[in-house]
Amino acid sequence: MELHDALVSLSALVGVLALVLLSKRLLQPGSRWRPAMAGRITVLESRAIDTRRRLVLVRLDGREFLLLTGGANDVLIAGDAT
Repeated sequence: MELHDALVSLSALVGVLALVLLSKRLLQPGSRWRPAMAGRITVLESRAIDTRRRLVLVRLDGREFLLLTGGANDVLIAGDAT
């Protein structure tokens, strides 16, 4: 392999890595280039309480709900149930 071929291969590798890193940065949460989610429901946060149960903060149509899931029954802890 000649020096020219090695430099071409190395520059192509650097270009591909730069594109991967750029696309990762553009698609991160909070990026203005990230495509908008076109849904009514969004999971804002989720925390494990133990191995079976989780607290989940959900936004639905601009209202927020706190749910306890994974037990015998799922429970609405806070939010408007109507």
